[in-house]
Amino acid sequence: MKLRLPFEVLFILHKLQQGGFTAFLVGGSVRDLIMQTVTNDQTTQALVTDYDFTTNAKPEEVQAIFPDSFYENEFGTVGVTHENLWEMLQKQYFQLPAQTIATLYQASIKKQQRPSLIDLSQASKIHESLLVPDQATQKNSTQPKPFEITTYRADGTYDDHRRPTSVIWGKSIEDDLKRRDFTINAMALNIKQTVLDDFFSQQVFPSHLELEQNQYNLVDPFDGLQDLARKEIIAVGEVDLRFKEDALRMLRAIRFSTQLAMTINPLTLDAIKEYAPSIKYISWERIQDEFFKILSSPLPKQGIELMDQVGLLEFIMPELLEGKEVEQGGHHNTDVWTHSLDSVDHCPSLDPVVRLATLLHDIGKPRTQKVIEGKITFYNHEIVGSRLAAKIAQRLRLSKKDSERLFILVRYHMFHYQPQNTDASIRRFMRKVGLENIDDILDLREADRLGSGARKTSWRLEEMKERIVEQLNQPMDVKDLAIDGHDLIEKLNLKPGKKIGEILDQLFEEVLENPQLNTPETLLEKAKQLV
Repeated sequence: MKLRLPFEVLFILHKLQQGGFTAFLVGGSVRDLIMQTVTNDQTTQALVTDYDFTTNAKPEEVQAIFPDSFYENEFGTVGVTHENLWEMLQKQYFQLPAQTIATLYQASIKKQQRPSLIDLSQASKIHESLLVPDQATQKNSTQPKPFEITTYRADGTYDDHRRPTSVIWGKSIEDDLKRRDFTINAMALNIKQTVLDDFFSQQVFPSHLELEQNQYNLVDPFDGLQDLARKEIIAVGEVDLRFKEDALRMLRAIRFSTQLAMTINPLTLDAIKEYAPSIKYISWERIQDEFFKILSSPLPKQGIELMDQVGLLEFIMPELLEGKEVEQGGHHNTDVWTHSLDSVDHCPSLDPVVRLATLLHDIGKPRTQKVIEGKITFYNHEIVGSRLAAKIAQRLRLSKKDSERLFILVRYHMFHYQPQNTDASIRRFMRKVGLENIDDILDLREADRLGSGARKTSWRLEEMKERIVEQLNQPMDVKDLAIDGHDLIEKLNLKPGKKIGEILDQLFEEVLENPQLNTPETLLEKAKQLV
């Protein structure tokens, strides 16, 4: 079995070996490399960017080898950023490969990005809220996580279902692997030192090295390779002990099942059912991280169904269960629960917040269902649902920005369009939803339609998109007015204060209705009438 490893990974292993230590690639990256090799799918190469290492070197010894690394935890993990690693490489070597893990990662992110549902190239002017990206989000999305190098560990007892009471350095790679969660993650890869010495004696370096089977050692004490081939998730060692140690592993099992299209071994699944209540010991931040990965996976519906099957959903999102056996009527032929799961399975966006909004878009229906003159109704379910979504966002510890997005998408998912709608009504919809959320709410609408058994779009929806594009060059905010507060103070001799803002708000409402009014002369004249 040939394995293809990137230059940076080889360098880290080489430096640790040069320092007199043993070094292994470990965990998920070994699993993913093997899966990539078995499927012979080189197109997924860029997606294997999360590389973790384990070594017998102590943290301070690792930091001596990688001086710009950081060590901020009690678990023996030293972090090395891609930027710092390349600064180190440039000091030591002249001819470096042009292609790096970071560039491959950026290319994979770009490949995953779908074109905007609204073709912004058709707009004569694009509003600034669509031009200026969130710099923090942009930076995080284009950089893979730092390399993590962890000293062999042998954990003590777990008294709180979350973390070990003590961490001691392990004596061997086998000590380290037996504390891991699942057999497919309990494999380690060591490259022979002579292979690395030969590789780094070159003048010019390729971006990757393809290793023959006799050039590396695969340490697999729990038959993870066999389980990977059978596509089965099995806990390492004593099943009960693994989930007693860290209850989050129950959710991780489901996450791996949905990400890798694997089944969970019956004994492991039974243990999850038994220990499901212990998920309450896990922080909501950790739960959110795993739950979002399930939502973003290729099989989100399967993940939610598994969470329900083992009893985790009632602790994490009990509101969703209220939709079971709640009939809908009309064009729907399934209950609210099934429709919600079908919708998230059809959601074209990989954004976990959009997928969460899709999952929750009808969560208000069970609490608003009424039968009027023989017809099932759910009046104002979007209002009730958005309030429930806000509580769920708070529970999952979503950021303020993501909480607002979730609320908006659930609150306004029932938008309607008719050809007779005025341009002003289109602009009001755009302003209400927010330009940055237009594509997301259209993704939700597509998922909602497909989850109901309808076609993904309709002529009305396509026409609405065209009309939204036409309005992108029109004022969408008070700051888009042709005048501002300084003009009112200077031209109309007004004093600074609350009144200035009230006048601008009133002027904007008129401009939103009729953009032709947005000239300095017209607005100042209207402002005089409002003073």
